[in-house]
Amino acid sequence: MTGCELPLTSPQLRSLRRALLSWYDAHRRDLPWRRDRDPYRVWLSEIMLQQTRVAAVLDHYARFLHRFPTVQSLAAAREASVLAAWSGLGYYHRARRMHQAAKLIARAGKFPQSADEWSQLPGIGRYTAAAIASIAFGAAIAVVDGNVERVLQRLLGSNPTTFSGSKSRTRWKRRNSVRRKETPDPPALAAANPQSREAAWQRAETLLDRKRPGDFNQAMMELGATICTPRAPKCLLCPLNSFCHSRGAPPPLACAGRKRKELHYALARNHRSVLLVRRPTDASLMAGMWELPALAGDAINGHAPLLRLRHAITDTDYRVAVFALMADQLQNIATDARWFTPSQYERLPLTGLARKILRRMGQSRVSADESNGESRPLRLRSEQASGLR
Repeated sequence: MTGCELPLTSPQLRSLRRALLSWYDAHRRDLPWRRDRDPYRVWLSEIMLQQTRVAAVLDHYARFLHRFPTVQSLAAAREASVLAAWSGLGYYHRARRMHQAAKLIARAGKFPQSADEWSQLPGIGRYTAAAIASIAFGAAIAVVDGNVERVLQRLLGSNPTTFSGSKSRTRWKRRNSVRRKETPDPPALAAANPQSREAAWQRAETLLDRKRPGDFNQAMMELGATICTPRAPKCLLCPLNSFCHSRGAPPPLACAGRKRKELHYALARNHRSVLLVRRPTDASLMAGMWELPALAGDAINGHAPLLRLRHAITDTDYRVAVFALMADQLQNIATDARWFTPSQYERLPLTGLARKILRRMGQSRVSADESNGESRPLRLRSEQASGLR
């Protein structure tokens, strides 16, 4: 990719790269996927981190690696086992596509090395391909994610066409001769036009340190995640403070209000077993995942909930209530319903909410004498079975 001209002289650009890499070497977080450059681990971390915070990924990353330590073990696994190990992270299409890609890699007998090769695999887009290629294989290619996008906008200004030529450099130097007030950022590149989006990639490519591309890319992302944060940037601690166009957070943008919904679920027990239902395999969300039986509002019928909790998915906040019911009180369960002991359903692809409920209710504690046998289908007396299919 051809880079674009930046409002920096060559000595300034070299100084910026040194400042950022020195800061990263001294202050980077000790994250498990940074301890080596194993392509499988780098790939797994990049997929898990898509639309997910680092803190939420750490435990899932360790458990997933314990279950599937190599790309070969992942390729050989059943999809249900992969989804079970992924359970709680959400966006399950990521796990399905990674599983598909693992089969292709195992069949080829080696990992792709270039970004172009990685981008041919399921679930690998432009950013992920560039991140894996640069971090694991040292490919001299830049990345742009949400953190990098924000750093670029604040560092260089919001207008990608402003900084080209000597006059632009003069304006940039004049602007930075005094401390600037807060400057509004433009809308996120996800909502920007393709020209602006491509300009961000070109800017990142021009900034890139080609001797340490993987570290430089991670440093840009780390800076956005820990220093140049969306709402409260720590400008006095920023290694690029003297180069920055904005030096501060923009006024908060008006956001669309989050949706709010209520969900009701039944917790039906049979000794140590719990009744779970499977979502249809053609469902648009979480297809084939297992969950507690959902209840319509009129099915509660004055019952007090065993548990209340909150759950959030993308732009929706859920208020969840769980009710203790007998299996014969449930009507019109139209999906596959089976009894599972804790040791059995811990290996199932549960929805994140189902896993949260069961753990909150203490249902995940597996007794020493618990059977590891097959799950049991739901059986009711004949006069009660008509509502269950």
